[in-house]
Amino acid sequence: MRPLSPSQKKVLRTRGLILAACLLAAALAAEAVLAVAKPIPLGIIAATAVLIGALIALVLPERRYRAWGYDVSEDELYVQNGIWLQTLTVVPFGRVQHIDVSQGPIERRHGVGALTLHTAGTRASAVVLPGLEMADAERMRDEIRGKIRQDLV
Repeated sequence: MRPLSPSQKKVLRTRGLILAACLLAAALAAEAVLAVAKPIPLGIIAATAVLIGALIALVLPERRYRAWGYDVSEDELYVQNGIWLQTLTVVPFGRVQHIDVSQGPIERRHGVGALTLHTAGTRASAVVLPGLEMADAERMRDEIRGKIRQDLV
């Protein structure tokens, strides 16, 4: 399996930092409320939030990045992901109805995007492959679209 773009690690870290900052803000607010009653030592909630935030922002992004992989054959896309529960999704190009390439603000800053294949059917009808360089995502979109058109002819 091919790995995602290395820039996807930066995206995952940025998202982790945002989540960690929100967690720390909530912990500080909780400490301010509990400071009146003093049921626990001052700083214990914030210290716990900092440790959890460090895990979320520094450790988990690397593991989440390594858990993703993909491969493209002549007529199928293989997408593998999952840390504990690993999933391998096979998308036959003949089942693809339309294709999206998208970017959020964090992805745009780091030059990556997501390729989404919408297929016929209801279960897992949208297969998302995040963390591709935008040029690669657009190239894959165009190649898959070309293969779909060949199948229709």
